[in-house]
Amino acid sequence: MKGFMIQGGDPLGTGKGGESIWGGVFADEFHLEHKHDKRGMLSMANSKPDSNGSQFFITYSAQPHLNNKYTLFGRVIDGFETLDVMERVPIGKKSRPLSDIQIQSFVIHANPIAD
Repeated sequence: MKGFMIQGGDPLGTGKGGESIWGGVFADEFHLEHKHDKRGMLSMANSKPDSNGSQFFITYSAQPHLNNKYTLFGRVIDGFETLDVMERVPIGKKSRPLSDIQIQSFVIHANPIAD
């Protein structure tokens, strides 16, 4: 959704979710210093509190209303041009992209939230 976020991580592509790597769902983890305060924040998507599975989202802009509702666990630190391309993909029903978007690779840093 342009200006808001892109969601992924559903292995079946239904938008209904999938299991976590631990099986089932897991609890939310909030830290007061972790905020959805800029483009590129990476968080778990869920349908209600403590229902994290496999889905995640990346913000396209600051979204402070998501703070302490979704577990924030990382951020984009390089490759914003890729995020720009993803945001421009046309969307259809239920705000789903009209063409598949796949993340082919990424790098995890020791502390993905640190500045």
